[in-house]
Amino acid sequence: MSAASRDAAHGTTILSVRKGGQVVVGGDGQVSLQNTILKPSARKVRKLAGGKIIAGFAGSTADALTLIERLETKLERHPGQLMRAAVELAKDWRTDRYLRRLEAMMAVADAETSLLLTGQGDVLEPDDGLIGIGSGGPFALAAARALIDVEGLSAEAVVRKAMAIAAGICVYTNTHLTLETIEPS
Repeated sequence: MSAASRDAAHGTTILSVRKGGQVVVGGDGQVSLQNTILKPSARKVRKLAGGKIIAGFAGSTADALTLIERLETKLERHPGQLMRAAVELAKDWRTDRYLRRLEAMMAVADAETSLLLTGQGDVLEPDDGLIGIGSGGPFALAAARALIDVEGLSAEAVVRKAMAIAAGICVYTNTHLTLETIEPS
């Protein structure tokens, strides 16, 4: 892993939780460069496709925004087909010389599917409906796995609690959250 990759990975936590037909993607607001917090309230989670898809990104902000724009283009070409749009983006990401240099990861979800997209061309659908990316992603993911079966906790409550746990462990994660939700149809 290059020094740029290590620096890009530090500075965010994104968590996607699917429970009870609801999907929630949450992201912290911290933007860090090495050991300095540049901004505590960035918005790293966005709704796409008229609110039918949620995307959260980790890594270089400019790179992630480029990828979100490309995903939106793919979604326009393949409306209502998140998996197909994601696979098409992943193909481009692997084969396009410019895109190959982008250092970011994305968690994307619609009402039926949650996907992890990586620069290596991976399009992964988790078996448990949980995705954690960014420097605090493993902490948030572990907490979400521990909380997912707790009766009475909604997907949103799991995201909030898991992100608070991650923020208590990872110095690159804070508690300024952006959450987006897709309710069951």
